[in-house]
Amino acid sequence: MKNTLKRIAAAVFFLPLVGGIGLAQSVAQAADRLELEHDDLTLLAHMEMAAGSSVEDGVVLMVHGTLAHGQMEIMSSMQELLRDAGYNSLAINLSLGQDAREGMYDCDTIHRHKHEDAVDEIAAWVEWLKGEGAERLAVLGHSRGGNQVARYLADRPDPTVEKAVLLAPQTWSEGYYAKDYQANYDTELAPLLEKAEVLVERGKMDEIIEMDFIYCPDTRAQAASVVSYYREDPRMDTPTVLGEVSVPTLVIVAGADTTVTDLEEKMAERVKDENVQMTVVPGADHMFRDLFLYDAADAATDFIGWN
Repeated sequence: MKNTLKRIAAAVFFLPLVGGIGLAQSVAQAADRLELEHDDLTLLAHMEMAAGSSVEDGVVLMVHGTLAHGQMEIMSSMQELLRDAGYNSLAINLSLGQDAREGMYDCDTIHRHKHEDAVDEIAAWVEWLKGEGAERLAVLGHSRGGNQVARYLADRPDPTVEKAVLLAPQTWSEGYYAKDYQANYDTELAPLLEKAEVLVERGKMDEIIEMDFIYCPDTRAQAASVVSYYREDPRMDTPTVLGEVSVPTLVIVAGADTTVTDLEEKMAERVKDENVQMTVVPGADHMFRDLFLYDAADAATDFIGWN
């Protein structure tokens, strides 16, 4: 696996690098947009640095939700709140199989990505931050990104990652995808999923299927992508994955969430684990709009506890 920092915002190249001052400090002074070469793709991220701080003071690595990006409103606003509280943060864009992807996923593009791809990309940014001198890290994920962060913690734990915060992370139950697909698209999922599974079993995972996919109507997706996102998979349930995680983790429930509606109920048993905590932000919707994000940010910084 090859991870190489390709380019930082142009302003950096006009700053002299004085002896003893590394790239991380230059990032803190002048750059917010980063590009990382990883497995033949360019990954993008945005760094927000607190006043008077450096990467060595710690960074919160943030992962967005489904088909979204690191500068969507909840991510950029959370970065500002973290910065004001004295925390550095890096909000990444998951590539979703695209080079230098920015903005919301283009539904006219063939879906060539898998849910689990995020684990490797999170790990790539963690390695980069460590290489830049970060001595402590926290990870924060929203919605689907919360599940992907939990999977990273379970599958690729790193001692530098001290804490995790999951904002309204996704849940799952058997049969949910079939019901949701039928409700959204008035189409049965089972024949499409069966077709994709047969193709994958035959080694034709790159075969393209025309279908409605996630939030994208009338699009196209690789068979491997269909299987990844729609198979019956208990690890799509974040409380279940947290049973595999040892890193101290805070789950923040949106009290008026109409997207992830059963999170508090599903966390009832998990919060008995020593390393797992839960807090509820009453009245908050899934995106923690308005002042509710302040409550979530306060809970996150109190839990991380660096300042």
